[in-house]
Amino acid sequence: MKYDWIEKYLMEKPGVTKDFKEEWRWTRYLLGDKMFAAVCQDDTGKEFLITMKLNPVEGDFLRQQYEDIIPGYYMNKEHWNSVKTEGSVPDEVLKDMLDKSYHLILGGLSKKKQKELLGEA
Repeated sequence: MKYDWIEKYLMEKPGVTKDFKEEWRWTRYLLGDKMFAAVCQDDTGKEFLITMKLNPVEGDFLRQQYEDIIPGYYMNKEHWNSVKTEGSVPDEVLKDMLDKSYHLILGGLSKKKQKELLGEA
């Protein structure tokens, strides 16, 4: 996978955990019990997509800018976007997308849960 830095990058964020959803073949990155990103594998175990949540307007804009950003794979096509792992999306653009997804999910949690996940409780 071109973006081999993803796991380290996401796991360094406060409150992030991960699991592997066997039936989907997805490594999911979570805040509490809410997924904000996933690395998806094909039938052979090869990682082929990275999926994350974005503001619908921003997601649509990015899909127009990069052919390797597509509507979310097996997700709500308005709110979720997927990046092809062998595509040409620059690292900095993908990092920005992942950061925004993290903050969208974090912002949707209760203030108490946010403080707990961020180590402020």
